[in-house]
Amino acid sequence: MSDRRALLPDWVVPVCPENVVLDNHAVIVAGERIEAILPADQLEQKAPDVPIQRLAGCALIPGLINVHAHSAMALMRGLADDLPLMRWLEDHIWPAEQRWVGTEFVRDGSELAMAEMLAGGTTCFNDSYFFPDVTAATAAQVGMRAVVGLPVISLPTAWASTEDEYFSRGLEVHQALLSEPLVSTAFAPHAPYTVSDQAFERIRELAEEMDVPVHLHLLEAAGEIEGSKQRYGKHPLDRLDALGLLNNRLIAVHMTQLSESDMDRVARHGIHVAHCPASNLKLASGLCPVAGLDRRGVNVGIGTDGAASNNTLDMFAEMRLAALLAKGVSGDPEALPAARALSMATINPARALQLDDRVGSIEVGKQADLVAVRLDRLETWPVHHVLSQLVYACSRHQVETVWVAGQTVFDQGRLTHLDIDQLRAKAQEWQRRLKH
Repeated sequence: MSDRRALLPDWVVPVCPENVVLDNHAVIVAGERIEAILPADQLEQKAPDVPIQRLAGCALIPGLINVHAHSAMALMRGLADDLPLMRWLEDHIWPAEQRWVGTEFVRDGSELAMAEMLAGGTTCFNDSYFFPDVTAATAAQVGMRAVVGLPVISLPTAWASTEDEYFSRGLEVHQALLSEPLVSTAFAPHAPYTVSDQAFERIRELAEEMDVPVHLHLLEAAGEIEGSKQRYGKHPLDRLDALGLLNNRLIAVHMTQLSESDMDRVARHGIHVAHCPASNLKLASGLCPVAGLDRRGVNVGIGTDGAASNNTLDMFAEMRLAALLAKGVSGDPEALPAARALSMATINPARALQLDDRVGSIEVGKQADLVAVRLDRLETWPVHHVLSQLVYACSRHQVETVWVAGQTVFDQGRLTHLDIDQLRAKAQEWQRRLKH
C-alpha cells in the first residue's frame, strides 16, 4: 500500500522563502519526506491516485523547533517562583536536583515535556540536562525529533563525578545515537562560571572532530561579566575567544548582557543566539537585544528554557513575546515582524542545530515535520494576514495535527504515543515527592 498522501490546508506557510503564504496549495508527503508542493487544482492531473487529507480552515506550517530546553525540569514547574536567578538555582533547583535527579526523574519529566511540546506544535527540541541517554531513548520512543546535550560541568552530579567522566559518558551517548534517525547530540557545557578552561578546550576539539554544536548558557544575567573578570581576568567573550569557542558551532543561550561591540563580535564569529524571552523576564535576568542582533544578520532562534523558569513550553506564546519585546526594547514597531518571528521558531533553530537540510521549512526533499493550525476560530477571525494571526493571535490550543518525519504524533487532541492518564499519575507522584 502506498504511503503517499496529499495534505490540503487553506494555506501553506513554507517559511523559506520568508513572508510567503501559498493559498490553495497541497503538500504531498511520501513516507517521511515532502515530495511536492503544488496548486490544489493540479492535484487531479499530477497526483491522481494520491489520497487527500483535507485540512479546511488550517494553515500548514513547519514543525516548531525549541532551541533551548531542559525537558525533564517539567516536573519542577512552579516549584520555586518569583526569585532571582542565583537564589532560584542555589536555594531551590540545585538542591532538588541533587536529591531527585536520576533515570526515573529524567524519563518521567521528559515524557511530560514532550507531550506538552508535541500538543503545542513543537516537533524538535534542543535539550540540556543530565542523563541525555534517557532523554534520547524517550524521544525515539515518542517519535519526536531532539538534539540531546552531552552535559559538562565542573561539579559532581548524579550523571558524573569528574570532568573525565562527563566526557566518557557523553561520548558513549553520542556513539550510541549515530544511527538514530530522530535524535542527535550537541555538547552542553553549563556556563562559563561552572566549566574549566581545560574542559572548554576539550569541547572545542571534540566538537570539531564530531561535527556537533556547542550549547552554552552565556551572558545570562548581570554580574556574570564582573565575576568572570575577577576569577579569570577576562570578559566571558574574551575568555571563550582565547579558548577557541567563538565560532559558528556555538549556540549562546540568553545573551542579555550585550553591548553594541559585543553584538558586532557575535555577528563576526557567526555565533547563534538562543533567545528565551519568558524565562529571562520571569527571572529578571535582562533583555536580549534581538533587534540589534537580527539587524547584524545574527542567526537568532527562540527557546522556552525549562518549565521550571517559564513555566510553559509554549512556542506560540514565546514567538509572540519575542516579537513584542523586540519592538519595545528597540523602540521600533517594525523590528521583528511576524514572518521573522516565525523563522526564529523554525528555520533559524534548524540552522543552529545543523538540521536545516532536513527540517525548519516546507521544501521538497525535507523531512515532513509539519503542523496544521486551525485559524477558523473565534480568536483568529478574520484572517486578514495569516502570518500575523499565527504569531500575534494564535494559541497552541489551535494546533490540530502534528507530524514528525511523516508520522502522525498528535491529532485532534490525542497524542499517538503517550498516555495522558499515565502522565498525570506520574506527575502527581513527583509532586508528592518534591514536597518533601
